[in-house]
Amino acid sequence: MTTATTATFPGLTAGTWVIDSVHSTVGFTVRHLVVSKVRGTFNDFSGAVTVAEDGTAAVAAEIQVTSIDTRNADRDAHIRSADFFDAEQFPTATFRSTGVRTAGSDYVVDGEFTLHGVTKPVELKLEFNGVNPGMGQGPVAGFEATTVLNRKDFGISIDMPLEGGGAVVGDKITINLEIEAGLQA
Repeated sequence: MTTATTATFPGLTAGTWVIDSVHSTVGFTVRHLVVSKVRGTFNDFSGAVTVAEDGTAAVAAEIQVTSIDTRNADRDAHIRSADFFDAEQFPTATFRSTGVRTAGSDYVVDGEFTLHGVTKPVELKLEFNGVNPGMGQGPVAGFEATTVLNRKDFGISIDMPLEGGGAVVGDKITINLEIEAGLQA
């Protein structure tokens, strides 16, 4: 993992670019019953991309884990419980970048992700979608990022084995971010 920001984003001017949660998605997929996937989102999140005068960028974001939505209230309540997120004790997940580097025509954002009281280094594979003048509220920038986390690395170690092998819930979680951020005036 790098410790310094080295890449810049073309057209992303200096300032604070605030995540527009109305036009952004923090989603995930996880293997279910070995043969399918459950998809979900977190509906309450915030963050910003801060761009320095030299063009280097830093990212900070928070996710309220209580805002999980898998389209099943019982499942969501179970995920919020001490079996998984223990949202009463650990209501917020956070990400802080430690560096940005190029990867071909795309980027990698190195950072520290904290979930369930555990902080681990992560790499977000990032596609920068560019900057648009916006619709009268100032310029907006678009980003898409993914990473794969192992829930057990964050102390979420519930095992629910299936009789024929495998588990009800997989260990690997794919995080999918679709972010629109506006330049703060």
